[in-house]
Amino acid sequence: MGTAFQKVAITTVVMLGSFGFAHAQSLNKCGNGPLMVGQKQVGVASYFAQNCNQPWQGQNIQMDFTYTQNIPEWAFKRAATHLLQRNIKDQKIQAVFNPISDLYRPVKSGDLYQLKYSHATHTLSLYLNQKMQGQLQNPLAQQYFNIWLGPQPFSAKLKQQLIK
Repeated sequence: MGTAFQKVAITTVVMLGSFGFAHAQSLNKCGNGPLMVGQKQVGVASYFAQNCNQPWQGQNIQMDFTYTQNIPEWAFKRAATHLLQRNIKDQKIQAVFNPISDLYRPVKSGDLYQLKYSHATHTLSLYLNQKMQGQLQNPLAQQYFNIWLGPQPFSAKLKQQLIK
């Protein structure tokens, strides 16, 4: 049984040194699945990577979250904090992610959150409806994806659908 990947037009901007040179790099859509809170679907998550056959660590990746329900910002912040604690035991490392979690805002049906990670610059960027909310540049930034892709993710079923 073969695995098919959909090539999509996603651009990751990578700054190279002090030259300010940016290049586009396409990512592949690796998988998607419903975002379930209990028995209620609140949206759809999609995962993109340079190479869907490689582990998510150590490459440029992106996750998109399209919402079909209104969700308050406190719900995002509480879930992020809880799931990071579940997947990253060191409290100092958990604290690295507070600035990105603090950027969450409430969403309404139709809104799109995107998390983009550039491996070359170790930068995690958060977007809401195509508008950058902020960035975290840190060698540990990619570990934020443990929320969905780590050993104890938000949903084991969703993780399986994302990284087939």
